[in-house]
Amino acid sequence: MTDAVTLKPDLGRFGVWTFGVPQPDQVAEIEKLGYGAVWIGGSPKGNLEYVEPLLEATENLQLATGIVNVWTAEADEVAQAYHRVEKAFPGRFLLGIGIGHPEHTEEYRKPYDVLVEYLDALDAQKVPTSRRVVAALGPKVLELAAARSAGAHPYLTTPEHTGQARNLIGNTVFLAPEHKVVLGTDAEEAREVGRGAVDFYLNLSNYLNNWRRLGFTEDDIAKPGSDRLIDAVVAHGDATAIAARLHQHLEAGADHVAIQVLGGWDKLIPTLAELAGPLGLQR
Repeated sequence: MTDAVTLKPDLGRFGVWTFGVPQPDQVAEIEKLGYGAVWIGGSPKGNLEYVEPLLEATENLQLATGIVNVWTAEADEVAQAYHRVEKAFPGRFLLGIGIGHPEHTEEYRKPYDVLVEYLDALDAQKVPTSRRVVAALGPKVLELAAARSAGAHPYLTTPEHTGQARNLIGNTVFLAPEHKVVLGTDAEEAREVGRGAVDFYLNLSNYLNNWRRLGFTEDDIAKPGSDRLIDAVVAHGDATAIAARLHQHLEAGADHVAIQVLGGWDKLIPTLAELAGPLGLQR
């Protein structure tokens, strides 16, 4: 299923990716700072019960899932929840879905086939192509995202990956990579925080394979991750340096960059406030 005209979602140039559900007052402040969207990460529940309270706390902010895991959330439940949210808040919710990891699924069938079946189920429940995106890293799933959704939401990548993805899927497809940040000029301290966040993914074949495609060596991707790898996927430094790194995604072809602030919830709003100016955001 594809819509007659699939327009790119408009989430602004920069949004915020959170590992878990933020508080309503936090998303209200994020909107005031000028960010266009909040992505709820960490395989949030398929009932989307966390969405309405956050939309109620804001006026125009977009909310997205980054991502609902197709292994743990039934497509029919997700579709019904999508329609519930869309009825209450038209045009303000973007459904992000993804396949998860073979290492963490007991009955792991061929990922591509499962994703296709899930998209078929969403089609049957009339979840519009224009209001869903797919987590995608490799060429095959990027192409699927382009064909069966508004676009792709790559996670833990680099501006180089963004450029390659854009060349593959074309200019009409929405592309919204996530990028991690640590605000602080102590490089070793920032890398330590970054390694803490990246460590989990150094066990997962889909991320390891993607980094290999990007030219990282086996030494780079061996635990605990080389400085080269950590610096590539975790932007650190002062606000100006981080903003410059995030802008590289836009220059490479991203429509929107989802910023994940590392270091705990207490760092979220202060870091986003520091970045807002260098990112060119307006309250």
